[in-house]
Amino acid sequence: MGLPGAEPPAASGGGLPGFFGGKSKYVRMDDVLPQEQEEDGVGGGGGGVRVRRSHSSRRYVFACSVFASLNSVLLGYDVGVMSGCILFIQRDLHINEVQQEVLVGCLSFISLLGSLAGGRTSDAVGRKWTIGLAAIVFQAGAAVMTLAPSFEVLMVGRLLAGVGIGFGVMIAPVYIAEISPAASRGSFTSFPEIFINLGILLGYISNYAFSGLPDHVSWRVMLAVGILPSVSIAFALLVIPESPRWLVMQNRADEAREVLLKVTDSEDEAKERLAEIEAAAAVASAGKYGDKTVWQELTRPSPVIRRMLITGLGIQCFQQITGIDALVYYSPTIFRDAGITTESQLLVATVAVGFFKTAFIALAIVLIDRVGRKPLLYVSTVGMTACLVVLAATLAALAHGSASRSAGIAVAILTVCGDVAFFSVGIGPICWVMSSEIFPLRLRSQAAALGAVMNRVTSGAVAMSFLSVCRAISVAGAFSVFAVISALSVVFVYRYVPETSGKTLEEIELLFGGGGGDGEAARGEVELGDGEHLVHKG
Repeated sequence: MGLPGAEPPAASGGGLPGFFGGKSKYVRMDDVLPQEQEEDGVGGGGGGVRVRRSHSSRRYVFACSVFASLNSVLLGYDVGVMSGCILFIQRDLHINEVQQEVLVGCLSFISLLGSLAGGRTSDAVGRKWTIGLAAIVFQAGAAVMTLAPSFEVLMVGRLLAGVGIGFGVMIAPVYIAEISPAASRGSFTSFPEIFINLGILLGYISNYAFSGLPDHVSWRVMLAVGILPSVSIAFALLVIPESPRWLVMQNRADEAREVLLKVTDSEDEAKERLAEIEAAAAVASAGKYGDKTVWQELTRPSPVIRRMLITGLGIQCFQQITGIDALVYYSPTIFRDAGITTESQLLVATVAVGFFKTAFIALAIVLIDRVGRKPLLYVSTVGMTACLVVLAATLAALAHGSASRSAGIAVAILTVCGDVAFFSVGIGPICWVMSSEIFPLRLRSQAAALGAVMNRVTSGAVAMSFLSVCRAISVAGAFSVFAVISALSVVFVYRYVPETSGKTLEEIELLFGGGGGDGEAARGEVELGDGEHLVHKG
């Protein structure tokens, strides 16, 4: 279905979305000007098909993606700030090592409850209001933690915050995927991950900024600052629209049309996309899945859905089980083991980790639709494996006194920063992108919730066991285990992860064996559930 006369869109002067999606092998048919418009003098008389240069709708989607990702700052801030807070909480509330592990790690386990509930909630009340609910629950938890007089009350607030984070981390990628054009879906859906990293950096900076306060005040101020991003969600809810796909599933086609008018370039395009989304919803409800409910389809999956689940859940598991949260939560502990002694030096080194994490996630957003998902995953997993091997060897050498202290500290900081950089440029954002795009429309929100649960379970397991594992086999031994697991993730990417960049949702389903045909033969075909017209360039 190639259009020989199609020319690639001209480089946009400042439209970030156009820049992010500029190298995709597809352009939207909706962005191609009709022949008669050219004959009327729009764009010259070359007689070919010309691509419209308007990027206003994509800028609007860009803004909506930013607002929808604000909840992700909460997760990142909590992860980052707790690494420093725990030092002051330990001295103020006199908690032991086990209580430290529980306090740090329970957030991930509790957030899985929010993620599970988030799938059903977003199907019931909508994607937009689930984002708002996440912020409200987190605010309540953060307020309780800030005022907590004891470890027990602190845990109550931690549990509430975890539920709110679970809602937020699950819904943002789904919402963004459902309003984004296919050509830049990867870039936009990566936004929650960059906001997580921004939150981590802000948490580290908060640690450093308030570390000079008395012990009983400093950690409370650090936690209280985390309420501010969730307050901004109230403004975001006034700006962002509801997902048009969810509105269609609720038989609210008129409202869906109003949203589509905002995220598309013309009224004709909005009407066409609405018709396609309605057709997809009709297919989903007309027996394609038989009499199975969504959860029956996920718990007793067909071979195609099983392969999707292996990819979606597997990549979520490897994102965490390679030890990234151990590096982030316990970076001061790791640097102390490497030989850094003063609290100010520990916190400065930790801020450096946060900076690298944020900078490289920004690079990933630029590259994800240009280079592709799988090449970035290879770079990420191989690079992380190398850094973890070097870090484990360095810590072992320092423990045995066979390396100079200054050189060991420098190598430890560089390898920790390198590991988070490789994580952030690949598997960090891509696991969320793939979880939101590989599943069919009917299963998407709850399958994404299941992926978020896997992510949070493995994160919690790592966070709650890290200190105990270090005590049993040393810090170097713990990172040796992470290095082995990271090497396995390279094999997993090779074996189970397909390239989805620039493909419609139907083509992605065919990559897993859906539709009964060959994925390459179906190139150029359009899945109704995607609601997008795509054509090959040139």
